[in-house]
Amino acid sequence: MSGILIFLIVVVLIGLFVIGIYNRIVGLNQRGDQAFADIDVQLRQRHDLIPNLVETVKGYATHEKTTLDAVIQARNAASAAHGPAAQAQAEGMLNAALGKLFALAEAYPELKANTNFLELQRELSDVENKIAAARRFFNNAIQEYNTAIQQIPGNFVAPMGGFKQREFFELPAESRAAVEAAPSVKF
Repeated sequence: MSGILIFLIVVVLIGLFVIGIYNRIVGLNQRGDQAFADIDVQLRQRHDLIPNLVETVKGYATHEKTTLDAVIQARNAASAAHGPAAQAQAEGMLNAALGKLFALAEAYPELKANTNFLELQRELSDVENKIAAARRFFNNAIQEYNTAIQQIPGNFVAPMGGFKQREFFELPAESRAAVEAAPSVKF
């Protein structure tokens, strides 16, 4: 009788242990989803600011249509992207287009002095900082989740729950190079 009782206690303890690991993985997965939603909120705010910035620049640089159209096209592509990899690539292209737009502003002293342009530029810079912080939080959450499903005993429980490794929010190499390259200003 005592052997059966000990066996039942061991089974219950193992069951509770597995449930605890499963619940931890679920919590980490949810944290990753929440972190990605935070990035999405910041990106939407950024995407809302860009048309206002472009309209302000249009008043001063009407013959720079190619640059302005490239910014709007990149903004639309970034708005339509879904998933960390696609969004990271689209945001890299948008960063490069915005870099060209700000380089263009250097050629127009009246634009650089325009209070609307300066305020929009300040707001965009603020949003960029928030996006960077949200990306760091997301990547940290995904790193913890991926670690939990790869380490023992999580690697035994994760397949039972259908948990798979998730992607980090990283700019692709070609987009990263475009963002890091200094824009050239020609007169």
